[in-house]
Amino acid sequence: MHDKSMTKSGRRMPGRKIHRVKFGSAVVPVYEGAVRGSARFTVAYYSEGRRIRHSFSNMDSALGEARTAATKIQNGMARATDLSVADRDAFRAAQSLLSDLRVPLLSALEEYVRCRKLLVDAPLLPAVEEYLRRTKGVRLGATVPDVVKEFLVAKEQDGVSKRYLDQLRSDMNRFAASFPGPLLHVKSEQIDQWLRSLGVAPRTRNGTLTSLRTLFTFAKSRSFLPKNEVTETDSLAKAKVGDTDTEIFTPAQMRAFMEAAPRELVPYLAIAAFAGLRPAEIGRLQWSAINLGRKIIEVRAGQAKTASRRIVPISENLAAWLAPHVGTGPVLLMNEI
Repeated sequence: MHDKSMTKSGRRMPGRKIHRVKFGSAVVPVYEGAVRGSARFTVAYYSEGRRIRHSFSNMDSALGEARTAATKIQNGMARATDLSVADRDAFRAAQSLLSDLRVPLLSALEEYVRCRKLLVDAPLLPAVEEYLRRTKGVRLGATVPDVVKEFLVAKEQDGVSKRYLDQLRSDMNRFAASFPGPLLHVKSEQIDQWLRSLGVAPRTRNGTLTSLRTLFTFAKSRSFLPKNEVTETDSLAKAKVGDTDTEIFTPAQMRAFMEAAPRELVPYLAIAAFAGLRPAEIGRLQWSAINLGRKIIEVRAGQAKTASRRIVPISENLAAWLAPHVGTGPVLLMNEI
C-alpha cells in the first residue's frame, strides 16, 4: 500500500509505503522507508495528547509495536466511553452549561470542590449571594499599603498638624508592613494580636488603635470596605490604662517652677498650667489668638483636637505671666523644645 505522507516542513513525500495496524476502532500506521540506503520502519501515533514515535530496522518489530499501541488506544477508548446512557447525557449537559463560560469541565469541578470544602456544611449559592451583597460597590483587591498611601495623602491635604501626620505615618507604615494583603481580608483578631505584639505601653497601644480606626473609617468612605457594616477595628476594646496619681502644685511651688524655666518656655508652661490647653493646641497657638485686653484665648477649629472653635478665659495670674512675653507669630517656636 502506497500513500503520500507529510515531511516536517509540510511538503508531501510521494512513494512512502504505509502499513496500518487495526485493533477495534483504533488504527496505528507503520511507515516503511529508507535512511541512507537501509530499510527503516516507523510507528507514529498520539497517546493522551502526545505524539509518540518509534523507529525499527525490521518490519516484525514495527508491526508488534503498532499492535501493542493500537490495543492500548482501544482499551483507553473503551474505558472513556464505558458510560451509561444517563451518564453520557449528564456529561453532555455539563459541557453545554459551561460552553458560554469557556471553562473546561474538570476545571469547573475542581473549583466547585474547593469551594465546598471551604464552606464545610454551608450551601454554596447562598454564600456567593451573601458575598455579592456585602461587596456591592466595594473596590475589591485594594491592599493595605495602597489604602494607607491614599489615606496619608488625604490627611496631608486636610491640613492636619505635622506632629499628628508624623504619628499617623509611623502607625500606618508599621501596619502596612505587617499586612501587605487586601484590606478586606484583615480580621479583628489579627489586628488585636498585632497590637499586642508591639510591646508598647497600654496608652500607646490605644493611640495606635485610634489611628487604625481612623484608617478603616476612611476606607469605608472611599469604598474600600462595605459602607453598611462596622469595621474590624470597631469591635476591639482599648487596653486598660492603670490609674495615675495627679500631683498638685502649691502656688509657691508653681512660682519656683516657672521662675526656673527658660524664659521662652514661660508662656507655654503658663497656658498649660492655668488655661488647661493641650500641648498640641499650644504648639499650634499664635499670639494673635491671645487677647489680654478681653482676657480670652481663641482656640480655632484647626488648632483644637475636637476640630471645633472654643474660647478659653484668661485668669488674672495667667495674664500676669503672659504680659511680659507678648509677641507675634507662634507662642512656642519649634526650636524652643
